[in-house]
Amino acid sequence: MSLLRKKRIFYLLLSFGAVLALFALRIAWIQVASAFKAVTVSGKTINELAVRQREEGIELDPGRGHIFDRNGKMLTGEMGWTPILFPIRQLPAADQLTALAAALGTTIPELQKKWEQLERPYVWPKPGGEPGEPLRLNEETARTLPRLEGLEVLPYMTRYGPGERGNQWLGFVTQRPDVIRKLREDKHQPNFALTLQVGASGLEKTLDNLLRGIGGVRAAYTVDGRKDPLAGMGTRVNAESSRYYPLQIQTTVDDTLQQKIERLAKEMKVTDGAVVVLDAKTADIVSMVSLPFYDPHHVNPSADNWSNKAVKASVPGSIFKTVIAAAVLEEKVTVPGEVFHCSGHYGKYGLSCWKEGGHGNLTLEEGFAHSCNVVFATLGERLSAEAIARTAAKLGLGRSVGWHDPSFLGGDSLRPLDQEEAGAVFSDLAMADGGVRAQTAIGQRDVLVSPLQAANLVVTLLHGGQVMAPRLVSEIRYKDGSLLSALPVQASPSSAGQITPQTAQRLLSMMRLVVTDGTGRTMQQAKWPLAGKSGTAEVVKNQKQLNHQWFIGYGPIHQPKYAVAVLVQNRPEGSKHLAAEMFRRTMDILAAEG
Repeated sequence: MSLLRKKRIFYLLLSFGAVLALFALRIAWIQVASAFKAVTVSGKTINELAVRQREEGIELDPGRGHIFDRNGKMLTGEMGWTPILFPIRQLPAADQLTALAAALGTTIPELQKKWEQLERPYVWPKPGGEPGEPLRLNEETARTLPRLEGLEVLPYMTRYGPGERGNQWLGFVTQRPDVIRKLREDKHQPNFALTLQVGASGLEKTLDNLLRGIGGVRAAYTVDGRKDPLAGMGTRVNAESSRYYPLQIQTTVDDTLQQKIERLAKEMKVTDGAVVVLDAKTADIVSMVSLPFYDPHHVNPSADNWSNKAVKASVPGSIFKTVIAAAVLEEKVTVPGEVFHCSGHYGKYGLSCWKEGGHGNLTLEEGFAHSCNVVFATLGERLSAEAIARTAAKLGLGRSVGWHDPSFLGGDSLRPLDQEEAGAVFSDLAMADGGVRAQTAIGQRDVLVSPLQAANLVVTLLHGGQVMAPRLVSEIRYKDGSLLSALPVQASPSSAGQITPQTAQRLLSMMRLVVTDGTGRTMQQAKWPLAGKSGTAEVVKNQKQLNHQWFIGYGPIHQPKYAVAVLVQNRPEGSKHLAAEMFRRTMDILAAEG
């Protein structure tokens, strides 16, 4: 073989070796560097993911943002020291369990039995508590517990306190793998676990994308290939850390008032309906109680109790006469001092007055104060269907009125109020003949109004005819307290315009007359001077004639602070007007608060 050929073979082998060496170095660099490089959108490294595969654990805090009342009281989180048992191969001796069993409120045999059967971490429940309610220990008791392998006393977060409540506007969270799979399609979203709980109703749902956070706190223990715990390894707590997340949502609700009104409803045995309290100046939702109550730990989506009755449209009955009175004044279909005659029967359409024998001669103001059906059926026939619908829209009925931003923070539309219904006035405007208009004028037929709209109608009158947009959320802040976004007070104008301030003031005076001389005279017993309008709507449920009872109004009359709407549904015909009593006692609660 020639020398030249040998040189060529040598250089070829040398080049090939160099390529192999570079390739090996590249592979080694990838393995080392990627072990410490985030390879998923969740920010975990390969080393961290490998450790996670050798761990079993329990979530102490999902890292979800929290919701507060207007005074800074947390509504969605209670942190406390809770005993958690982890699976171990060898239980402590019985004589080591005496103090622990006493602190847990159980016996040594029961404790041993539970511990032996564990396959995953177990949060010790509160003895005699609600299902899912953990045992809470004070810090001093937690320190005195024996230090045993497999026992940890850790800060454990529960989303909601025990028991039922009427704040369906807050909502609840649940596991929704279908929602998580859809989120995972967005490469900019964290790689959420399929077990992550997401908002299913209320603010938990409408603000879910703001509340999800970036990760929580997890206590983990090491296992072998068969998922058996490794002795002596103990537990470790992993936590995502951020200055900004999770976010904090501040609502307009006063939770102290909310709870007092809920207790009042229980005391009065009101089981079906709603109470809405709005700030008279801003239309902010101060309290919103829905009945029946619900348990956020055990929600059945097919049940009636998780539905927020405060924003669901219902037959309004005579409170709708406020709209007709406004339309009459705006359209000038009556003259000042006109006298109507009520004999107890309207004479057509099967309509009659609630008062047997009738009211006799009445003016418009007297007809409103005594809620005379004959007066308002007469006026309903005088008005056109268009005028009635237009006036209702001017007063915020037949449409959604809750606070709304079509492009919140430059992104998607935001409506914090979940389940809000628009209601209705006519099902078919073109078919609204005299009979339809007469029935509509007394709040029957196709008319549907929510308690939120009814309370907001009163606020509209107090604002001289300007419809406001009730807020449920006032601010969204970062974890460190800095402001992300304020949700300002806003109006909810109608394309039809608004009623005149003169009409609004006259209606407020007529509502005062209801209390001094009409159907609301029991309000004179209240702590504040009040004004309002009663209503009774006829409904059929399960082939049985029932009544929806209403009372709406404001107080105190000289410097109004609150507008309130009360709806008590499905009452027997002829039964006591619970809505009026509930309104008065709610106003007394508000008066006591100052």
